[in-house]
Amino acid sequence: MKVPLLDLKAQYAPIRAEIEAVMAEVMESQHFILGPQVQKCEEAIAGYSACAYGVGVSSGTDALLICLMTEGIGPGDEVITTPYTFFATAGSIARAGAKPVFVDIDPTSYNLNASEIESKITPRTRAIIPVHLYGQMADMDAVMEVAQRHRLLVIEDAAQAIGAEYKGRRAGSIGHYGCFSFFPSKNLGAAGDAGMVVTQDPTRAENLIRCRTHGSKPKYYHKVIGGNFRLDTLQAAVVAAKLRHLDNWTSARQRNAERYNLLFQESGLPIADSSRYESGGNQSACVFLPKVVTDRHIFNQYVIRTTRRDQLKAALQEKGVGTEIYYPVPMHLQECFSYLGHAVGAFPKSEGAASETLALPIYPELTDQQARYVVKCIAEFFSAGA
Repeated sequence: MKVPLLDLKAQYAPIRAEIEAVMAEVMESQHFILGPQVQKCEEAIAGYSACAYGVGVSSGTDALLICLMTEGIGPGDEVITTPYTFFATAGSIARAGAKPVFVDIDPTSYNLNASEIESKITPRTRAIIPVHLYGQMADMDAVMEVAQRHRLLVIEDAAQAIGAEYKGRRAGSIGHYGCFSFFPSKNLGAAGDAGMVVTQDPTRAENLIRCRTHGSKPKYYHKVIGGNFRLDTLQAAVVAAKLRHLDNWTSARQRNAERYNLLFQESGLPIADSSRYESGGNQSACVFLPKVVTDRHIFNQYVIRTTRRDQLKAALQEKGVGTEIYYPVPMHLQECFSYLGHAVGAFPKSEGAASETLALPIYPELTDQQARYVVKCIAEFFSAGA
């Protein structure tokens, strides 16, 4: 049996006519840059995220970068974030000219450990970028308490967490900015690169709008230097159309996660959830499952953990099961960040997660038969002792 990590064709098939209709509408209008379709998408995403304003941009990466730019964060400044994340988080800080300062993760949620933030604050610290990894949110009350006490900006990297909730509040609505990615593989994906920034602040929203068009307002008049960060109209139309289906897709992902949990329990394998993981000690379980620590986990990924991750991945590949490693090299050990001076062991929890975590197929259309096959293959691998 073949079980892909993600099957976008299965998602597209039932909504094909709907997507083709909105794309045809854009083609008929020949209005491809900004305009009413983009504004409609911005309002829809802002409303969905319980925010006052949404500003469409060219990608999730550019969403992070434009927030830093509009706040004037650059050379001489420091921004605190996690080393266990997609490259764009730390990369955007560096591209702005600032210094990424890392805080290790909580191995239960894989999000940054908010209790360690304060120890990294210096007079040069300007902002904190918590990442809501895998579909559930960081401990935002703790993040905001530290930020408010030290008058720091908070930019939520919610690229994997649209619709996730923390104590009844949506991802992106708690910090000064929330950044979303609509990369095609995300829970809410466009037909190419696309992103959005949400905020509650009208002045910040206005500054974002100016910055995304080279800093011009009115056209050809530039008080600031911005960039070409505009959201394509075609992508906005696709995202707005697919947003109507997002809650159903999220519910399906949550059901798939619950089914995995049950199947693992029935498999006879020694299992535990990630809160029981003890780094460096004897492991009482061979597989550690995700633990939900937030109100609404949207399961952008379903990530298990095992000390035999690489062997398991290879065995699943031979059986036709698609998996992915998010992320094999933490940011502090990336060659391009060697100038920061971090050695192996600097952030042990992030390094451990990078070497032991594996994402399984969790897309909404995953069938019961496919899920059972995935768990069966994993059980066979550990039973064989290979």
